Amino acid sequence: MKNKRSSIQGLHVIGVLILAAFWVAPVFGETVIEAWDQVKIPPAPKIQTVEADSSRTMLLLLDFNKQVCNNERRPRCISSIPAVEKLALRARNAGVPVVYSLTIGSRIGDVAPALAAKPGERSVTSGPDKFIGTDLENILKTSGVTTVIVTGTAAHGAVLYTASGAAFRGCKVIVPVDGISAEGLYPEQYTVWHLLNAPRLSGQVTISRTDLISFR
Repeated sequence: MKNKRSSIQGLHVIGVLILAAFWVAPVFGETVIEAWDQVKIPPAPKIQTVEADSSRTMLLLLDFNKQVCNNERRPRCISSIPAVEKLALRARNAGVPVVYSLTIGSRIGDVAPALAAKPGERSVTSGPDKFIGTDLENILKTSGVTTVIVTGTAAHGAVLYTASGAAFRGCKVIVPVDGISAEGLYPEQYTVWHLLNAPRLSGQVTISRTDLISFR
């Protein structure tokens, strides 16, 4: 009987120690920082051909002003201008409204000459999310817009947050990859991946190219 009681007490002690180990010593897994070099790049998404309804679409030109779109800070922004210029011309010819955004402290005259605003075209000024502190949402609503084409810099700033904001407000979003830019390739890659994979965004966003976007 004594041996049996001792065995039971021993098991009880072991059980208590096991529980204490779980409660007192949390188990930490490997974080993304430790595993940084193990991350595998996902396959590139397919670029889609898009035909947009000109009566329900708006083209956004985000932060093409010289303060942030220049050869010193973002040469890839300068490189994107010819493609965006052609897209803007086709959009205007189809009757698609064009709206600009500017970084704080800049003015519409600071936009790259090739992308200069036409008379009557509107602009907003804000940080990365162009819906914050502006009337951009009202512009979309009063124009009956259900689709926005988002171009601009920075990909991981104005493009990511404004495209996301438009999607969260129920718009379909088209992002031409040759019309977005950043200081390097990784922010552009991340932006494309995020827009195509984030909850509530993936179903709203189409990744395209400026020459694959047409209007009906």
